[in-house]
Amino acid sequence: RRIEAVTGAAAEAYVADEERMLKEAAQAMKASPAELPARIAGLVEERRKLEREIAELRKKLVMGGGGAAAPQQSKTVAGIAYAGRVLADVPAKDLKGMADEIKKQLGSGVVALVTVAEGKASLVVAVSDDLTAKVSAVVLVKAGAAAVGGKGGGGRPDMAQAGGPEGDKADAALAAIESHLA
Repeated sequence: RRIEAVTGAAAEAYVADEERMLKEAAQAMKASPAELPARIAGLVEERRKLEREIAELRKKLVMGGGGAAAPQQSKTVAGIAYAGRVLADVPAKDLKGMADEIKKQLGSGVVALVTVAEGKASLVVAVSDDLTAKVSAVVLVKAGAAAVGGKGGGGRPDMAQAGGPEGDKADAALAAIESHLA
């Protein structure tokens, strides 16, 4: 009986605490407790939509607003169009999509993108399909990774990614990729 009394009191305290938290959450959401699941689902969906919009806006910014800037910002290295950029405040997960967009605009060429977050560099190298027989994105990204203290990198001949702990050497990574391409 004593154990049941303690367990019963603990259970009541737990339930009371849960009810208090539910009421606080409902008050913060300006909804009734019954409306909370729908409100939370709506907020989660809204957040996903905003994250997609932010990713698209970042891509447009990198592309020069409307996309016309990518080819103008490329140069020719060993007869190959090369677009290398260090990007500020871009999540590493967005680099592949951006590299694909720039690669499409180049038509034929190599794209190298580097971003830095929390002091660490993330790199992506994309090579157009017509060049993969003589230029490998994996080889190029490994050269860039070495410049930022990374020890690897990988992917496919047309798209590879890597990283390294020395984000302050992002420009050196691009230079290493360009040098290796030359």
